[in-house]
Amino acid sequence: MNFGYAAQGLDVGQGSGRAARGTTQNGLRLYNERLALSLIRQYGQLPKAEIARLTGLSAQTVSVIVRHLERDKLVLAGAKQRGKVGQPLVPFKLNPDGAFAIGLKVGRRSGDMVLLDLTGNVRAILRQPYHFPTPKQFLAFAEKGIKTLTTKLPKAMRGRISGLGIAAPFELWNWEEEVGAPHEVLEAWRDFDLMGEVAKLCDFPVHPCNDATAACSAELLFGRGATVPDYAYFYVGYFIGGGLVLNGSLFQGHTGNAGALGSIPVPRHGGGSEQLIRSASLYTLEQALRESGLNPNMLWNLENEWSDAGKLLDDWITKAARGMAQASAAIASILECREIVIDGAMPPNVRKKLVEATAQALKHTNMSGITPFNLREGAIGRDARAIGAASLPLFANFIIDRDILFKEAF
Repeated sequence: MNFGYAAQGLDVGQGSGRAARGTTQNGLRLYNERLALSLIRQYGQLPKAEIARLTGLSAQTVSVIVRHLERDKLVLAGAKQRGKVGQPLVPFKLNPDGAFAIGLKVGRRSGDMVLLDLTGNVRAILRQPYHFPTPKQFLAFAEKGIKTLTTKLPKAMRGRISGLGIAAPFELWNWEEEVGAPHEVLEAWRDFDLMGEVAKLCDFPVHPCNDATAACSAELLFGRGATVPDYAYFYVGYFIGGGLVLNGSLFQGHTGNAGALGSIPVPRHGGGSEQLIRSASLYTLEQALRESGLNPNMLWNLENEWSDAGKLLDDWITKAARGMAQASAAIASILECREIVIDGAMPPNVRKKLVEATAQALKHTNMSGITPFNLREGAIGRDARAIGAASLPLFANFIIDRDILFKEAF
């Protein structure tokens, strides 16, 4: 499957047709517009005087920028705020209808699609459960989903769809035994050009990303990640994965596979070691349920709270937490991150128990020489990968480098 992570990542401006930086007057204006939009998104709303203070731009330049953003319907003027002295200030906020994006998640047990607006609100969502998809089946879901989500918008707004993001696992064709799919089904994905085939289904840019990295992006842009410049992020899906945020920016590495936290070696019960993916992935819980005669589909049914899993769930949480505590200590020893975030495709009550169990396991982990960090739950949950995929076009078109923003906050 040709995915091109390194060339098609979260770099600002790629695939958008809008200049990120430039020596031309037009390129500089677009850069400043994106900077203003990013600051407004970060703070919720800002008057022009505050935008000028934060950016160092002149009041006249900011007035021109905001006028262009209003003209393009990307920002809305709020109610006037009267201070003790001077003229009333008019705060500006993002216009939810200013831009939209579609996110497509390729999963081993389901496909999801979301329609996201400029402020990060999910306008519509589609789900397609399956045992494991063939490329043909998944393309059929994508084609139908693009048409369905597009028609959710009034005709006049459909031109405001800025792109489509794809979140897919790294090397989807691997882990044949764990996934339980026929060999020929998995092999069909190996040389399948997912990005190219999906691009044929729509007339807007397509942006691919690793699924766990996309989930980390959702936390960064729309969760609580905006308040912390450095953290590691676990996403517990069929296979556990992760992401890294450094200096307020998503770090992907030169191939796009940085933050592959599921590959971290952890102690194995009974001796030796194994990768975290063997102890903290949902496929192990699925196998335990199946072996006990229970229907593992409860894990992929969004209405199910997993209470029927009983002791099997408790045992899985204990084992997963033990491995995640060891992995967290290893990460913190290298990155000295302020937080480690745990999210996943699970009910909120299960995620809460997992985080609490990991915190308890950390108390029994040797942390000598490691700077303490905060362990917390992610804010997005099941839909993080699809929302993160949809954030890619918004990031490429409307958001500036986050390390610039964090200079003010920190």
